[in-house]
Amino acid sequence: MVNLITELSKYVMTLLLALYTLLGFWLVRKPEEEKKAALWQQDVFFLWLHLLGNLILYLNTLNEKVIGFYAAQLIFFVIFLTLQHLLYPKSDKLLNHNMLLFLSVGFLILSRLSFDKATRQFELAVLAAGLTFLIPWIIRKAGGLRRLSWFYGAAGLVLLLAVLVAGQLSFGAKLAITVHEITFQPSELVKILFIFFSAGMLYESQELRQVILTTVLAAAHVLILALSKDLGSALIYFVTYLVILYVATKKPLYFLMGLLSGSGAALVAWKVFSHVQTRVLAWSDPFSVIEKEGYQVSQSLFAIGTGSWFGLGLGHGMPYKIPVVEEDFIFAAIAEECGVLFAVFLIFVYMCCFYMIINIAICLKDPYYKLIAVGLGTLTTFQVFLSIGGVIKFIPSTGVTLPFISYGGSSLLGMFLIWAVIQGMYLKRSDEVAGNEEGKRTKKEKKKQS
Repeated sequence: MVNLITELSKYVMTLLLALYTLLGFWLVRKPEEEKKAALWQQDVFFLWLHLLGNLILYLNTLNEKVIGFYAAQLIFFVIFLTLQHLLYPKSDKLLNHNMLLFLSVGFLILSRLSFDKATRQFELAVLAAGLTFLIPWIIRKAGGLRRLSWFYGAAGLVLLLAVLVAGQLSFGAKLAITVHEITFQPSELVKILFIFFSAGMLYESQELRQVILTTVLAAAHVLILALSKDLGSALIYFVTYLVILYVATKKPLYFLMGLLSGSGAALVAWKVFSHVQTRVLAWSDPFSVIEKEGYQVSQSLFAIGTGSWFGLGLGHGMPYKIPVVEEDFIFAAIAEECGVLFAVFLIFVYMCCFYMIINIAICLKDPYYKLIAVGLGTLTTFQVFLSIGGVIKFIPSTGVTLPFISYGGSSLLGMFLIWAVIQGMYLKRSDEVAGNEEGKRTKKEKKKQS
């Protein structure tokens, strides 16, 4: 009976996520006054998907802790949305829905892989939500953030240098440092400072001297990451800066020169770093080195192929055969047990988020925040591309986490910060629209009086 319910549930879960995704793209195109009813419908799809996934997990494990964990998640989601509505009634509800969807999928698949890690991830999510709750208000109200560009750049370089000097080795790279038994990965937080730094410098001036100075300091960030062998983060920083530079200056030559220099740097990294050569070998022909270098990628491809379109059902796959599956290769675990279609719809939800962020950037009048929005949208989307691209053997694996879904406290906190900043800029956009409407009304009243 359990097997039958599990078999049927995977089709229902895929259908619910498909309806949620389609409704999300429909909501993006509609004005605020037409969204309320559709947002309630999206809540229903999300809550049923969340309930069904946890029910199937419980039936297959008979672990009563799953029920308590589901209840805790539900309470957290309700409190989060309620506080968002009370404190930020004009915030983007769809962005919040998408974030909670990613979190729920992450909690679900982590519970399947490691219940201890799932509960730890939940605790970190609650903490991150609390720490970042005032960020939208700060972005909306603070007027002096653009004057701190040098501080952002200096703080970022100091933190990255600290990792280079005192960081712990993990899979051949220095990624994290430990302070008072708390381990964190500074690059996940520095990338936000990096965007604020780049946007602030190029907002001040787009003259050649300023562009060169900003590029040199941005290259210093990337170089330190490369020396730490954190090449996935280095690539994210590089591409994000390149997009910000192009949007700020509108000069294709800068973008082309950046691509050429980046290609040259990638070739040098392949020649110099042995673990890069290993990853390229595993990418080019993983099955020829399946017992060593290609084992992780091969197991990922086996998992995705075994799952096929609708998956094997929660608890019926073997995702634990993939090394570091909770972090770098969690997308393969989702595809194996929930299905390729389910995984594809998740990608569409990420694409919907990117479209929304870029739309915020286009509508913002303030060029400083416009550049920040472009940078955050590029960073998040490119990280998704690197994470999934490595899992499906489209590109060599870079060890990058999947936003909001992969296990990792620093990554989770960084994504909450990004989401909070984006919500702050959405509120600024709403303020600009309200200001324009108020200005138009004032002009009409003056005309009537005259």
